[in-house]
Amino acid sequence: MDPYLEARWGDVHQSLIIYARDAVQPNLPDDLRARVEERVFVETEAEQIRRIVPDLHVAQYHPAGARQAGRAGAGAGGVGVAEPMMFLLEDEAVTEGYIEIRERGGGKVITVIEFLSPANKVGGEGQKLYLQKQREILHSDTNLVEIDLVRSGQRVIAFPEHRIPPEHRGDCLVCVRCAWSERARELYGLPLRQRLPAIPIPLRQSDRPVLLDLQSLLDQCYRNGRYDDIDYSEPPIPPLAPEEAAWAEALLKTAAKR
Repeated sequence: MDPYLEARWGDVHQSLIIYARDAVQPNLPDDLRARVEERVFVETEAEQIRRIVPDLHVAQYHPAGARQAGRAGAGAGGVGVAEPMMFLLEDEAVTEGYIEIRERGGGKVITVIEFLSPANKVGGEGQKLYLQKQREILHSDTNLVEIDLVRSGQRVIAFPEHRIPPEHRGDCLVCVRCAWSERARELYGLPLRQRLPAIPIPLRQSDRPVLLDLQSLLDQCYRNGRYDDIDYSEPPIPPLAPEEAAWAEALLKTAAKR
């Protein structure tokens, strides 16, 4: 996982959803189909600020002087009065994609695949809506695959944080819940220094899982997104732990990126 991609996660996330759908589609049983679905929520200005890297947002600017024409330039005793800059803050609709594997013809949902985003992990309406959807799936007979490649924010996967093995608490994670084993979880640690693995995507209990190669997906995102223009001269946001930062520094120097 390239931690610098998190600064461009809006674009990366959309690409991951499409490429993952395309990767699993030809390997599904004939009566199953993978479909991209969307959820939409309204994110307030304050919630946009809490995200590490907000999307481009345009606000209307009203010059204060135009509204205060004729106002005296000084208050009592000759003290200068500050004139504010006036902005109209607007809530912003955010659309997030995810994958449903369902029976052909729009039938029963078998598996949901989620690639988590910063909006799911930093509080606000995006996290609230995600956790609501997560609870609904966990109380159903649908499989859930949560792929968390984002280091910022809180853990929201369907796995207690205190039970994550200490050596993986700083890693990206994948959590898999199979519908026929309600309380069981499969947890995959994704250390920064290792190649991202192929994850088995559960279908029906009688079906063989379909493998989803995460490294191939991310490589496709990097190549097709032309992220070779990333500036590696500065630390990523959020910053890496000291040991990982030293490893990344050596790797980038070897690759002539620093």
